[in-house]
Amino acid sequence: HWMQRVWAVLWMNNVYFTGISLIGLFWVAVQYVSYSGWSTPFKRVPEAMGAFLPYTGVLMLVYFIFAQHDLFHWTHHELFEKTLENGAPNPEYDSIIANKAGYLNLPFFYCRMVVFFGLWILMWNLLRKKSLQEDLEGGVIIYDKSIVLGAVTIIIYAVSSSMAAWDWVMSIDTHWFSTMFGWYVHASWWVSGIATITLIIILLKENGYLHLVNENHLHDLGKFIFGFSIFWTYIWTSQFLLIFYANISEETTYFIDRLYRFDNHYTPIFAINLIVNFVLPFLGLMSRDFKRQMFILKVICIMILVGHWVDFYMMVMPGTIKENSGFGFLEIGVILMYVSGFAYVVAKTLSKANLVAKKHPLLEEGLHHNI
Repeated sequence: HWMQRVWAVLWMNNVYFTGISLIGLFWVAVQYVSYSGWSTPFKRVPEAMGAFLPYTGVLMLVYFIFAQHDLFHWTHHELFEKTLENGAPNPEYDSIIANKAGYLNLPFFYCRMVVFFGLWILMWNLLRKKSLQEDLEGGVIIYDKSIVLGAVTIIIYAVSSSMAAWDWVMSIDTHWFSTMFGWYVHASWWVSGIATITLIIILLKENGYLHLVNENHLHDLGKFIFGFSIFWTYIWTSQFLLIFYANISEETTYFIDRLYRFDNHYTPIFAINLIVNFVLPFLGLMSRDFKRQMFILKVICIMILVGHWVDFYMMVMPGTIKENSGFGFLEIGVILMYVSGFAYVVAKTLSKANLVAKKHPLLEEGLHHNI
């Protein structure tokens, strides 16, 4: 099971960091569409996060080409054929998976993957280009165009992020499905992305940058983290309770795998997932003063990023390598590889432009943000 574990860990981390990078793009789009001025002093941070998307896109395609049979049961062609070549019934035929062939087939899967990353990278490049152009020319014309691009980005994200969650995570457990799963993955990506934005801002401030970002900005970011940690818990609880009360075998199997099967292999992680992603952020950021302290925010952000890594671990591992998962040098090494690559790309992108969008029409509002 060793190579299967390698592929599963690589796939899980790639999905996780794809989401964090994508949230950088989504955050920028939301700020434009909502005419937000408070976030202008640190706008370049989420903007830089989207630069990692081309790398995760290439890796996603490579991983799937080489590891599709190790990760996705539905990729085995014999599952779709009722009879063998000699006319005898095919013992491998799976009617449930065969009925999903219109969506779960390799050509369409590859097409969706390429289209999703293509659109995300395109929108990031367009918004980034307008942002840099705005630094040179100023005015509101470029800003108005960015608002339109932001609206288009949100529409693309709304559709593609849910479908990507179905493709890259939910289809691992091919017999199981949840109509809330797209929202669930979005919630995990979203709070992880906000924690990443906050952590990068704090690290930059600690090294003498982003003087224009004050404790009021940090307070609002802390409120975002606090609120959307609760939102993630709401989605988690809603999905769990709906399946628990209905008690339909093809739905409950997902949680039975993670609670009882494989000699309770995942039971402790199931509890840790809820404690780290809800209980600790809820208690840690309940106080107004805590949201304004860089050290506390930094600890909470790191904790949330680790916690939602565990969340994706719970989504992927039981359906791919079952009881053969673990946490050792492999997992630590892959995490360090992705963190290093992400940090390098984001830092390099930040270095190519002013850290503050100096001619943004709402910059003055951001400079005097006070709550």
